[in-house]
Parts: sequence; structure tokens; C-alpha cells
Amino acid sequence: MEISKIESAIEGILFASGEPVKIGRLASVIGVEQSLIADVAARLGDSYSLGGRGLRIVRLEDSLQMCSSPEFADIIQLALESGRQPRLSQSALEVLAVVAYFQPVTKAYIEQVRGVDSSYTVSVLQNRGLIESVGRLDAPGRPMTYGTTSTFLRTFGITSVDELPVLPEPEDESEQLGILDAINALRTDEDAEETPPPDGGSE
Repeated sequence: MEISKIESAIEGILFASGEPVKIGRLASVIGVEQSLIADVAARLGDSYSLGGRGLRIVRLEDSLQMCSSPEFADIIQLALESGRQPRLSQSALEVLAVVAYFQPVTKAYIEQVRGVDSSYTVSVLQNRGLIESVGRLDAPGRPMTYGTTSTFLRTFGITSVDELPVLPEPEDESEQLGILDAINALRTDEDAEETPPPDGGSE
């Protein structure tokens, strides 16, 4: 298949989906190797960015997603009359940092690190789509475990949790919340958060 047709197929699938699509799935339906899909998508994404287009193609671990360009976030929100998501609170950032760096983790582990009940904050982050249940711990009571999502990756502008800032070695357990400083260093203005195009789904 010609490269131009592969580009068009990737564009059409990602736009129609509005959600992350596995590279393996794209390769299967288009009928080419996964490495070719990744290369073509990267070049296509670069052309969008360099051309100042209103769309971006972002890679989220082993998936691809089409999103609107962050510099047009305010205009898009005005056009769609959509309310801006409230900024994450300090407690939400703390919980998110614990999950991001130590996933999969239980709520009990989060509370052990933070020293306070975190049930409400875990629920808020789930509702925002930043964390999700990823299974249950093989322990008495089989508590639920949590991990970050593709929305988390897209919000923080990374393709994998491997790109998170390296944590310093804590001298004692009380210093574990130094992870908050690391995740804040990664954090960009939430106004620049990329959003899927309106016709292709919503967050």
C-alpha cells in the first residue's frame, strides 16, 4: 500500500475513533507492519505540528490518538461552550503522583504514603479519567489496584510513564512525597491540555 494511503487510513481511523487506538490494531486492519504504522504516524504528526495545523497525532505507549492542538484550546472551548475542567488540587496531585510512580497500587498504599484517607480523591481522579482500576491484589480481601491512563499521558504530554522525572532516593519514608515535586516539574499549564476533535469523541 502506498504511504499516502496509509497516512489517510490512519487519519480516518483516529479521527473516527476519538480514543486511543492500538498500533497493532491499526497494522492489522490496514495490512502493514506495526513499525511502518509507527513511522508513518510520527511523520504525519510532525507535518501537522510543523504546519501549524489544528490537529495533532500523539503516541500514548502502544497506542495513537488524534487530538486538537493545545494552542487552540481556549478557542475550541469557546466554540463548543464547554466548561473548563477545574485544576487539580494539591491532594489530587499527590494521589496522582503516588499512582504514577508506584503503579499498580492499592488505595491502602496511597493512604500509607500520604498519611490521610484518600477515598474521595481517588474517586475524583477516576472520574477525570486520569487513573483507573487495573486489577486486584492477590492478598486477603483482594483490594483493587490502580494505574494511570492514556488520558494521564496525554494531559502531561508524555508517551509513557518511563518519561516521568526520575525520583531521588528518599532518606526516610516521610520524604516519599517528594514525588509531588517531580510530577509538578513535568506539569504544564492545564489550559494547554490537548482534547480530541469534537466529531471524533470526547474525553
